Amino acid sequence: MKNQNEVIDDLIETLKDGQEGFKQAAESVKNPQLKSLFNDYAQQRARFIVELRSEAQTPDEREPDVSGSATGALHRGWINLKSALSRGDDHAILAECERGEDSAVEEYQKALNDGLSAPVREIVSRQYAEIKATHDRIRDLRDATKS
Repeated sequence: MKNQNEVIDDLIETLKDGQEGFKQAAESVKNPQLKSLFNDYAQQRARFIVELRSEAQTPDEREPDVSGSATGALHRGWINLKSALSRGDDHAILAECERGEDSAVEEYQKALNDGLSAPVREIVSRQYAEIKATHDRIRDLRDATKS
C-alpha cells in the first residue's frame, strides 16, 4: 500500500496527463462546443492539481514530481490521442479522450482504496465524482458522433 503522498503524486500525474490531453484535443476538434468543453476540462484538471498539491505539502515536505511523463501518458490511455488528432476526426478524438478518462477513473478508484486521511479522502472523493461525470459525458458525446 502506498503512503498518502505517493497516492497524491500519482493522482497529480494523472491529472497533468489529462490536462495536456484535453488541451491538445481542444486545439484539434472542429466543433466549437467540443473545443469549449475540452478547454473547461483542462481547466478543471488544473484546479484539481492545485487542490491536491495543497494537501500534499506541509512545511517540511517536497514539491511532488508532477511533470506528466510520456510513460505515464502511455499507461493512462492518452498516448493514442496524437493519431486521432492528426486525423481531425471529432469521434476519434472523443474516443481517445474517453480512453484517457477510463484510466483516470481507475487511478481515483485505486486511491480511494488506499489509507487516505479524512480531508484528503473528501477531496479525492469529490474529484472522483467529477471525473466520473466527465468520463460519462465524453462517452455519451462519442456515442452521439458515431457515423
